[in-house]
Amino acid sequence: MSIAVKRVYEPIDKSDGYRVLVDRIWPRGLKKEDAALDLWAKELAPSTALRKWFGHDPACWESFRHRYASELDSHKLFWQKLVTRAERHQVTLLFGAKDEDHNQAVALKMYLDNWMKVNGLR
Repeated sequence: MSIAVKRVYEPIDKSDGYRVLVDRIWPRGLKKEDAALDLWAKELAPSTALRKWFGHDPACWESFRHRYASELDSHKLFWQKLVTRAERHQVTLLFGAKDEDHNQAVALKMYLDNWMKVNGLR
């Protein structure tokens, strides 16, 4: 499985493969045509309440990851499609946050990596 994480504002690269925005809100200052997305997966983004609670505060990161994982547990139908695609092709999860280490795309990748490992797909 090949999943990468990248800010949506970074230059598009052919190696990105299937580009998936995992933000619930469209990134500021970015034109939709400039994002070159294959999918805007709003349903994979954290709930509005969780996003507001987290506020990209690194001190809340571990708790955010666990709460977000609980939300993802009930959205398997949506992320399972990404896992299936990533088994054969590169998938890049895109995010708009300034913090490149503490955001939903990083947490989603960690969740998917763990799920693949537990299920013997990695």
